[in-house]
Amino acid sequence: MDLDQAMRTTFAARQYTGDPLPDALLYRILDAARFAPSGGNRQGTRVILIRDRATRAEIARLAEPAAKRYLAQLDAGEAPWNTVVPSALSPEQIAATPVPGWLLAPYTEAEVLLVFVVDLHTLAAMDQELDRIGLIGGASVYPFVWNVLLGARAAGFGGTITTLPAAQEPALQRLLRIPQHHAVCALVPLGKPVRQLTRLKRLSVEQLALRETFDGPAFTG
Repeated sequence: MDLDQAMRTTFAARQYTGDPLPDALLYRILDAARFAPSGGNRQGTRVILIRDRATRAEIARLAEPAAKRYLAQLDAGEAPWNTVVPSALSPEQIAATPVPGWLLAPYTEAEVLLVFVVDLHTLAAMDQELDRIGLIGGASVYPFVWNVLLGARAAGFGGTITTLPAAQEPALQRLLRIPQHHAVCALVPLGKPVRQLTRLKRLSVEQLALRETFDGPAFTG
């Protein structure tokens, strides 16, 4: 599979066949993905590969509170976990929201779960003093994560970036013995997808690319 095809067809895979994902193949995927850039080339990201079923079941349990809030806000017509508009829901409403099995299943049913963490000492976050949630530090992490998904797609496997358990970061740090000052950035289940999607729905270039200013004309080829 060439790069253009991989970029156009790497989808969020959440259902898996159970086919094995050998360590040798996973090593090759990581070996290519590690060439992703990071700020100052400090390479502060580490990845924990988890196959143990009991550990993954505990991670799925840790995802439940965030999943409840996500689903409760969706049902209420809110943007889940939005950092600009606060939720009007009560803790009781959120706690009473059921979580369907399919939402947590990837943590336990994929062949392997990758947990990406970054040493906060290595990040240069130029937005740290702005009056909003910080984003810039992710530039040193997520290119690596996406390279893994591109590599998995090219090899016939797939997964998705998940973040629900990260809301319980202290518990994850204890469970996985993650050092202090290391942030949990993404949890990526990987396996052989039940379906191999090839047509993804995305905004066109004209809808997302603008000339010169945010209110400038659409960029066209």
